[in-house]
Amino acid sequence: MASIPQNEYRPDVVSPPGETLLETIGTIGMSQTELAKRTGRPLKTINEIIQGKAAITAETALQLEQVLRIPASFWLKREQQYREALARQSEERRLTGWIEWLKEFPVREMIRRGWISSCANRQQQVSELLKFFGVASPELWRDFWKQKSIAYRKSATLESNFGAITAWLRRGEIKAQGIETQIYDVDTFRDALKHIRSLTVKPLELFKDELVQICAEAGVAVVFVQELPNTRICGATQWLTPTKALMQLSLRYKTDDQLWFTFFHEAGHILFHGKRQLFLDSEIGQQDDENVEKQANVFAANILVDPADWRQLIAGKSYRKKVAIQAFAQKVGIAPGIIVGRLQHEKRLPFAHCNDLKRRLDWKHESLV
Repeated sequence: MASIPQNEYRPDVVSPPGETLLETIGTIGMSQTELAKRTGRPLKTINEIIQGKAAITAETALQLEQVLRIPASFWLKREQQYREALARQSEERRLTGWIEWLKEFPVREMIRRGWISSCANRQQQVSELLKFFGVASPELWRDFWKQKSIAYRKSATLESNFGAITAWLRRGEIKAQGIETQIYDVDTFRDALKHIRSLTVKPLELFKDELVQICAEAGVAVVFVQELPNTRICGATQWLTPTKALMQLSLRYKTDDQLWFTFFHEAGHILFHGKRQLFLDSEIGQQDDENVEKQANVFAANILVDPADWRQLIAGKSYRKKVAIQAFAQKVGIAPGIIVGRLQHEKRLPFAHCNDLKRRLDWKHESLV
């Protein structure tokens, strides 16, 4: 018998395994009709395999092994490579049609931050973005995020920056996946918040890890994700599972008073509001037309400063003096910047006064990346 040609498949060349089969039987002088008789397969099936219209099944591969003395594994691998190549060609065409989708996201900024990889061409970049979101198409991405009940609809910001906001939220989800949490327990979380209040006097690099650990033990994953340009997001809360909540903070205003008010505001959403809704907050303390936001604002204000203590502070005029603010903050056990921020918010202090009591925060800490 003449030697059997060893045809090496090249992944970049899309040719059906039937071409290899035709070349093989041609080399040994066997016709398609004879091959059909020897394998017991219909001539039509053999012809369709050669034309690439029918796949080589495991049964057919074994029959070809018997007749041609070429392992069934060869034919099955050849078939697999061919079908995979066809699928990738089809995927390439789909990705080309989705290139415009990239414009909905700050792709360069996401690459700079290491959220996604930089790719050689735009088709690959689309694929990279789909992997980031964990979806198979832009349509499925949009459907998935549109169906989320996002408590932010009243603002045009969500619609105008929908892509960037979903990217920020998705980054938070990915980071939260790496945080192991206990099953959420409301009493444990309430107790945790009382302890966390005492952390406000600590620098960011000292309290961050402790904050994350304490909340994880109560069933809440806390992540810090720097906001993307033009999104204007302070924080967000959602439930990843019925027993695991996610609190996402952006450090948008970069001062401790804003961070802590945002933290306890989001904690209020977790404690009091539904598990089916995603709460997305921008101007914390300003969204007073929604009952849920009012409730979260009041909760944050009251847990930071007891209402009776606050009434005592504002009853006189001493709060206008820096030394009095510092003394009051020390008395109630929180950072003085928080007192300044609330006084400014209530317009009891000009926004230019006592800002040196606020602690500045930034993204230089490796623990926040």
